[in-house]
Amino acid sequence: MSNPKKNIENIRIDYDKSKIDFNSINTSPFTLFNSWMTQAFQADKENANAFVLSTISNEIAPSSRVVLMRGFSEKGLVFYTNYNSQKSTEIMSNNNVSANFFWPQLEKQIRIIGNAEKISKEESDKYFNSRPLESKIGAIISNQSSTISLDHNFEKEKEKLQSQSNSNSPKRPENWGGFIIKINHFEFWQGRPSRLHDRLCYTLENNKWVISRKSP
Repeated sequence: MSNPKKNIENIRIDYDKSKIDFNSINTSPFTLFNSWMTQAFQADKENANAFVLSTISNEIAPSSRVVLMRGFSEKGLVFYTNYNSQKSTEIMSNNNVSANFFWPQLEKQIRIIGNAEKISKEESDKYFNSRPLESKIGAIISNQSSTISLDHNFEKEKEKLQSQSNSNSPKRPENWGGFIIKINHFEFWQGRPSRLHDRLCYTLENNKWVISRKSP
């Protein structure tokens, strides 16, 4: 087996699959987001909605993890999680977040900056009720981000819950629900040859999207 340390610095990709037409730019970033997301689902429908969510700890340290987008509109980007998790605790302390989508098959990336806040209980209930039973049970028995023993047996907890009379239609736990990221900045990145990448930005200023281009 080859040593990755010796090979990693020699990896080269010349991005050439697409480009941004700066002479024909839509005034709304959501139109471009929808277009790129459509392409991403066509290229990899199982992972197209995965993004890196970055939050800020009380120690002002960044914290990142991959989560799944479960909704998107001009109101913002929606994802779901345990409200006692590290990400949720950090959001409730400092709601400035970033989201990063990367689709290597398309040589495209979207970077998003915004403020996260909880969605309504009704919206969280609606999504929770649409989930498969196994996912509902997982959300109920997992105290996400807490420290547990190495031999903790989730299967026993799962079996106990399944034996209860209401196991086929469990209610959403209060500590589980959605967040919406209200977006104030987009950066659309398209890989280009010779590392001269296209970078198109939309920044929300006085309720209007200001368009700019960044150097590669």
